[in-house]
Amino acid sequence: MINGNTKLIAHLGYPTHTFKAPLIYNPYFEASGIDAAVVPMGCRPEDYPEFLKLVFRLSNIHGALITMPHKITTVGLLDEVSKNVEVAGACNAVRIAEDGRLIGDMFDGEGFVRGVLRHGRQILGKRAIITGAGGVGSAIAASLAHAGVAEICIFDTHAAMMRELAERLRHHYPELKVLTGSNDPTGFDIVVNATPLGMKDGDPLPFEVERISPDAFVGEVVLKQEITPFLAAVRARGCDFQVGVDMLFEQIPAYLEFFGFPTTTAEHLRELAAI
Repeated sequence: MINGNTKLIAHLGYPTHTFKAPLIYNPYFEASGIDAAVVPMGCRPEDYPEFLKLVFRLSNIHGALITMPHKITTVGLLDEVSKNVEVAGACNAVRIAEDGRLIGDMFDGEGFVRGVLRHGRQILGKRAIITGAGGVGSAIAASLAHAGVAEICIFDTHAAMMRELAERLRHHYPELKVLTGSNDPTGFDIVVNATPLGMKDGDPLPFEVERISPDAFVGEVVLKQEITPFLAAVRARGCDFQVGVDMLFEQIPAYLEFFGFPTTTAEHLRELAAI
């Protein structure tokens, strides 16, 4: 029950009908006796820069979850951002400091990395390839770099976006080997689809699956269905993999820590979620 003492977390995006976060956070808050609530707020892109500033003038606002199409725009509206935000060029969480400064971080990639580690796989010193250099792909690249991969290959049909991400990675992680322009997964230990391919029936697969090593770990970001055509193909090839919704559940403990709430495990969140 929302009351006058409830800490509000705005879930900012547009449109809101696909939002899943309130169905995970709010059951957890209720079960844990935390007087907070995630509230979807549909904000059109043309209104967003002004609205973000206004929503943080509310006396009972605690933070904000940022989703499409606002993750990139948010970066330039904040007072302080994390290294992951600087590398990704996108932000999906904002909190207000005691002095009123707006502080941003990015947890899409953190959720992916925590999921890989939870599967018992290594990241340190490994080779990763990511197709998709948008907000999610950039966040995953940033977190993999932070976790110690030796090499990252980035591919995107938008060449400028791909090159800009590569330059940010090279700037912040000069020891990291960064490649661009190929989506050939041959020889890579971690293979990530960070594109929307799989959202629509008939979409092509993001990689040539027969070139993926059966020993590779494969990640998916598409949430439409748990086993996308791409994951079905890599499963048949014998690969270990992570479904898109895993990344969502794995990042929420990191969000809770960022907002200063008692944290929990992805498993506990799954047990409580109303999805």
